[in-house]
Amino acid sequence: MTTFDNNTQPAKPLRRVDQPDFTDKIDDLIRECGGDPETFDGKLIRDLAVTSFKLITDERDTGELKLLTAALKELRYAYNVFADYHAPHKVSIYGSARTQPSNPDYALARDFSRLMAAAGWLVITGAGDGIMKAGHEGPGREASFGLSIRLPFETTANTVIQGDNKLINFRYFFTRKLMFVSQCEAFAVFPGGFGTMDELFESLTLVQTGKSGMVPIILMEHEGSDYWQRWDRYTRECLLAQGMISEEDTALYTITSNPQAAVELITRFYSVYHSSRYVRDDLVIRMNQQLSADAIEALNDEFAVLVKEGRIVQRGAYEVEDDHLDLPRVAFTHTRRNIGLVRRLIDRINQLGAAAR
Repeated sequence: MTTFDNNTQPAKPLRRVDQPDFTDKIDDLIRECGGDPETFDGKLIRDLAVTSFKLITDERDTGELKLLTAALKELRYAYNVFADYHAPHKVSIYGSARTQPSNPDYALARDFSRLMAAAGWLVITGAGDGIMKAGHEGPGREASFGLSIRLPFETTANTVIQGDNKLINFRYFFTRKLMFVSQCEAFAVFPGGFGTMDELFESLTLVQTGKSGMVPIILMEHEGSDYWQRWDRYTRECLLAQGMISEEDTALYTITSNPQAAVELITRFYSVYHSSRYVRDDLVIRMNQQLSADAIEALNDEFAVLVKEGRIVQRGAYEVEDDHLDLPRVAFTHTRRNIGLVRRLIDRINQLGAAAR
C-alpha cells in the first residue's frame, strides 16, 4: 500500500504488520513481559497488539485514536479493580439520580441493597445521588462499587463511595455499561428517566439475544406506585401485541415492591443453577447439584421446543471447558431461539432440584 503526500508525491510505503517477521517481534515482547505467545491468551495479546499497529497503517485520525485509547484504558483499569473481588455475587442497581431521600423508592433501594449485602452480595451503582446513593447506603462503602460517568451536570460521586478504591470513573457510557453488565449476576431497576430506560432495555436486549448470560432482572417500585405497571402495559400493548417481542420475553423481568421478595427471587435463581455458556451450538447449564433421571425426563417433556436435535442430557464438563469442572451439567443443542424460555427452563431446574433435597 502506497500513500501520497499533499504534493502528490509517493510517500513511504506503509508497513504490513501482520507478517511473520513483525509478529515475531511482538511475540518477543510478550515473552519479555512474562507471557507466552503460544498459549491462547498470548495469541489474544498478539492480536490486540497487531490491531493497535494497524491503526497506523489504516491512517486513523486523532479523534478515533483518542477514543480507542481511552476506551481500552478505562476497561483495563475497571477489570483490574473488579479482579480483586471476583468471588462474591454482585447486583447492579439502576435508577434515577433525581430521586430524593424523602421518596419511598429511595428507602426501598436502601432496604433492598442492605438485604442483598446481608445475603453476601456486593452492590454496583452508578455512584451518583438518588437511587444510586441509596443503593450504597444500604450495604455501606465496604460492599459497594461505583461506576461514575463524567457529565457536565454530575461531576462528583455520592458521599458514600467518594474516595473509595472501588469507585471507577468513566468517560464513555458504552465502557461503563459493559462493566455494569459483565460484572453482575442480577439487575435491580428502580424508577428513572432516559438513562435508566437505556440501561434496562440494553440489559433485556443482551439477555433476550443470548449476548449475555441469563440473570434475574427485577423491576422495583414502592407500594402503591404504578411506574413499572404502566411500563409493563406499554411493553405488552405496544411491543408484544404487535409481534415485536415474544410472549416468553416477558418472563425475563419480574415486578415487585417487596425488598425481601426481590432478594429471594435473586438468591433462588442461583440455588441450583450456577452459570451457563455455549460450546459450539450446545447450551451448557452448570448446576450446584445433580438432577434425578425423572427430572431430566421432565425437562425434555416441557422444553423440547428449545432443542434443535437430540435430547436434554445430564453430563460432565466438555473437553474445551476450563472452569467449574466439578459441577454437573445439563446440556443440549439449542435452537438459539426462544431465549425467554431458557429463563423458564432455569426456573424449572431450580424447582426440580429443590424438590429433591
